[in-house]
Amino acid sequence: MKAKNSIVFIVLLSLFSCEKVLFEEDLATTNPHKNFEYLWNECNEKYTYFDLKNIDWDATKTKYAAKLYDDMSQDSLFNVLGAMLTELKDDHVNLISNFNISFFGTEYLGQDNFYGRLIEENYLKRSYYITRPFAHDFLDNEEIGYIRFASFTGTVNQTNLDFILNRYKDTKGLIFDLRENGGGAVTDIFKILSRFIEEKTLTNYSRIKNGPDHDDFSEAEPVYVTPHNGIRYTNKVIMLVDRGTYSAGSFTALATKAIPNIILMGDTTGGGLGLPNGGQLPNGWTYRFSITQALTLDKSPDYENGVPPDINVLFDWNDLTKDEVLERAILELQ
Repeated sequence: MKAKNSIVFIVLLSLFSCEKVLFEEDLATTNPHKNFEYLWNECNEKYTYFDLKNIDWDATKTKYAAKLYDDMSQDSLFNVLGAMLTELKDDHVNLISNFNISFFGTEYLGQDNFYGRLIEENYLKRSYYITRPFAHDFLDNEEIGYIRFASFTGTVNQTNLDFILNRYKDTKGLIFDLRENGGGAVTDIFKILSRFIEEKTLTNYSRIKNGPDHDDFSEAEPVYVTPHNGIRYTNKVIMLVDRGTYSAGSFTALATKAIPNIILMGDTTGGGLGLPNGGQLPNGWTYRFSITQALTLDKSPDYENGVPPDINVLFDWNDLTKDEVLERAILELQ
């Protein structure tokens, strides 16, 4: 199940103070023009990917301001503001009211690359293991371990990782399936990756929007993964991704570029490498958008448009007897 709107970024809690839960009474208004101006200005000063995405935010303002009128309904206003935000093409950008939520839908930028029932019926035993939040079993005469990780639920812990990695310790390799994983708890990323490295590893850099101009950022800070002091797996790992792999899934995919024994396979991820934060409009609706950038080892923000696989493989929907992506991963490990 995708979790495009459930991403949890604990780190932000220590970096940013939230806006007041309720707007000050003398500033509260349902006026469409004032709410539009407030939201546009907040994005203009704090959103992080205007330059990378070649977005003319001034032109966007002109386009959507023309759709406003004084006595428009709240539903109509929501449609205008929500459509304006989708111009950012970022599923960490949302407008939330008590009757609707706006989102872009990055997974639709590419074909669906995962069919869960096919894997369960054609590759796994009916008695496959569920070690929450992982589903897993042996493949290829027990020479390969397959691990399905559908969402970063925040429930990854040392007990479930110890059990899984001990079970597959004698395999030739692991297939770690992140397809259609829409993200979740960022803490899960480090717990998982710490099991596949032997030394402290620089995986990427991060910087924060810190001024009103579109290019105002803090200095890039390094992000490291430290090896777990316990059971680790050092054989080859194939990590499967697609356009539905978003947010924490994309962060994981980005980190694999720095880990030699992990190969990224499938389709380009959906991106979502900017951590979101937000506030409240004068009419009470809330919003969020990306306020940081995750950078590659050469300090480029380009992977916000999607982390490319090392080996590109697409699912063939004309043949539902096999999973081409999984088949290619098995071949790579034989």
